[in-house]
Amino acid sequence: MLTVSNDITERKAAERALQASEERYALAARGANDGLWDWDLKTDQVYFSPRWKAMLGHDEADVGSSPDEWFRRVHAVDVERVRAALAAHLAGHTEHFESEHRMQGQDGTFRWVLSRGVAVRDAEGKPYRMAGSMTDISLRKAAEEKLLHEAIHDVLTGLPNRALFMDLLGRSVARSKRRKGYLFAVLFLDLDRFKIVNDSLGHLVGDQLLVGIARRLEKCLRPEDTVARLGGDEFTVLLEDINDASDATRVAERVHKELESPFHIAGHEVYTSVSIGIALSTSGYDASDHILRDADTAMYRAKTLGRARHEVFDTGMHTRAVALLQLETDLRRAVDRREFRLYYQPIVTLAGGRIVGFEALVRWQHPQRGLLLPSEFVPTAEETGLILPVGHWILEEACRAAWEWADRFGRPFVIAVNLSNRQFAQPDLPERIAAVLRETGLPAERLKLEITESVIMEHGEAVTQTLHRLRNLGVDLYVDDFGTGYSSFSVLHRFPISTLKIDGSFVRALGTEDGLEIVRTIMTLAKNLKLNVIAEGVETKAQAQRLRALKCPQAQGSAFAEPTPADGVSALLSRERR
Repeated sequence: MLTVSNDITERKAAERALQASEERYALAARGANDGLWDWDLKTDQVYFSPRWKAMLGHDEADVGSSPDEWFRRVHAVDVERVRAALAAHLAGHTEHFESEHRMQGQDGTFRWVLSRGVAVRDAEGKPYRMAGSMTDISLRKAAEEKLLHEAIHDVLTGLPNRALFMDLLGRSVARSKRRKGYLFAVLFLDLDRFKIVNDSLGHLVGDQLLVGIARRLEKCLRPEDTVARLGGDEFTVLLEDINDASDATRVAERVHKELESPFHIAGHEVYTSVSIGIALSTSGYDASDHILRDADTAMYRAKTLGRARHEVFDTGMHTRAVALLQLETDLRRAVDRREFRLYYQPIVTLAGGRIVGFEALVRWQHPQRGLLLPSEFVPTAEETGLILPVGHWILEEACRAAWEWADRFGRPFVIAVNLSNRQFAQPDLPERIAAVLRETGLPAERLKLEITESVIMEHGEAVTQTLHRLRNLGVDLYVDDFGTGYSSFSVLHRFPISTLKIDGSFVRALGTEDGLEIVRTIMTLAKNLKLNVIAEGVETKAQAQRLRALKCPQAQGSAFAEPTPADGVSALLSRERR
């Protein structure tokens, strides 16, 4: 009897312990934030905790105990991966089961979950049970997706950024290697004169303009194409699976058309345009950065040819780009080696042909290519910023020469020096010029600074203070190539201009009625505004005679004298004195 009593006591104790354990498990399941599941592999039945069901929006009775209750709710894209991870763990290949996947809720939407579990095995290592949990990670996934989106998209416009664009472009390059006949194109877009908007209307308006442009560019493309913001005012477009180059040029034409109408931003009507370079995959590119480089090269070609246009890349452009790079390298050396030379073209009175001054014109004595004209290197010097040291040297040299001629020949001569866009943008330009005048001893009234209409208009009202400070020094200001820019005549009222220089193209057209009328109009305008006039590019006696008849006071050109080095000027002045 005693032995039987002991057996019953032990069994009862075990039953109570099991019940207590089950109660603790039930309490844990009810209190846990995670959903719990317990899979009996022998019966193929799964216990899903109330929390597991509630996480998906289900009531207790909505979910059965079949494993399919789980698998049929897994997103179709994820289900095979989940099954494979489970099978690998049950086969003993992994220490535990873990999977991030999407589960469908009662409302039909999907949410991200993290499912984890571990199998219980018998003495032979065969699994007979598997238990685990399900955690809702939707917020974490949303945060990760937001971070990923921000990492590969432009914050301002929401467009793909350089990183994403280059990834997509790389895939297109790889696809073109696999698929015969697959053709794609890259468009490189750069806004024209965007800096003017930023400088005149502020960066906030500039940013809103970029956003507006991004939306218009999207309207020009098919769903399968991509437009990205590379940075600053540069955009790129990837055109997938096109037929030929005409598909790409049509898109470029649509972009030009789309940007014709103004943007209305913060009470301003803003017009803009783009220069577009196009590169096609027909060249057989092996790297994505190569085709982007060629599209960029074509864009610069378009900008050079007049902006608001598009150009398709050809190998000649690459050759020119390499030559341009070499030119830049040579320019940097030329500054140090003092390879620049000044030539001077006389400015004469049309009434008597007397020399009153000179325009200083720079030349480059290139060690291999010989004497180069400004058109062959000044644009590159301007773009690279090398025009600043070169321009300062020109100013010093010209002022020194003018002082020496006046001292030697006993009468004053004016010296006209061209100012580039970069030079004019220097905030301390008046101080720099004042220092040169002090150093060379040239009186300020003998220095004439030539600026083009485009320089004045590009800097807008910001030039007013600089121009007045220069005028207060006693320096006269000339508008060079007058009539060829896009300024209004009101510019001549607002700014302290003393002289207009009639462009040579109008002088050459004096033989036509239209050309004659244009010059006559400029002369009338100058007279009414009490401005001096100098006609440039006078090549023949007939042109000089017509200008005299129009009462043009001064002129320069080959009809009087070609540009000459400083020693040639001395000889010229000596002959005139005799």
